[in-house]
Amino acid sequence: MDRMLYIAMSGAKQNMLAQTANNNNLANVSTPGFRADFASFRSMPVFGNGHPTRAYAMVERPGTDFNPGPLNTTARPLDIAVDGEGFIAVQAGDGNEAYTRAGNLHLTGAGLLLSGSGQPVLGNGGPISLPPASKVDIATDGTISVVPFGQNGGQPQVVDRIKLVNPPLQDIYKANDGLLKLKEGDTLPANANVKVVSGAVEMSNVNIAASLVRMIDLARQFELHVKLMRTADKQADNLGQMMRLS
Repeated sequence: MDRMLYIAMSGAKQNMLAQTANNNNLANVSTPGFRADFASFRSMPVFGNGHPTRAYAMVERPGTDFNPGPLNTTARPLDIAVDGEGFIAVQAGDGNEAYTRAGNLHLTGAGLLLSGSGQPVLGNGGPISLPPASKVDIATDGTISVVPFGQNGGQPQVVDRIKLVNPPLQDIYKANDGLLKLKEGDTLPANANVKVVSGAVEMSNVNIAASLVRMIDLARQFELHVKLMRTADKQADNLGQMMRLS
């Protein structure tokens, strides 16, 4: 009886964790460059003194969906979308290099170029800083050109070039801050073959219909686990009554 109750209890708990991951995907359906998380269940033996006669359910994130999301044309000069494979290099909160597909860039008052979620975008020599300008252009290779204020009609000046990389997908993972990082904790060289589309933003690759179906499926699984726990409790009561009668 305790085995049935334990498996049902652990299954319900892990089911809630899977629902949390699925809800996080749905919550980021409009987040530019967001990559959906996978979640899968498997059984694990409970190790301890003696033989592992108990098992429990465990949910885990086996990986991230790296399929591209749809492009949203904005015609905004600071918006870019990676064309095909590759990523934009940014500086994570810990100061290390990380990667993203979110190209909804913006400038601070001091001219620092930031990603949509606030990380400094990296260039040839570190974080990119732009001078006050009346016009900003980003070429397909990531080169940033500006026309400074007071030089209307003048020649654009090249300021920096956005660092674009293309690591093997098996070598990167999505960290808790939502950024992609190398599993070995190293950095990547710029890849000249990676191109961007200016005036567009890649949106989330979350499949709304599939995520909603999964949400319903997980809710039904949770209800089933709860029913199993109630059944186990009822059977334990019946067994206790039988023992008292004997």
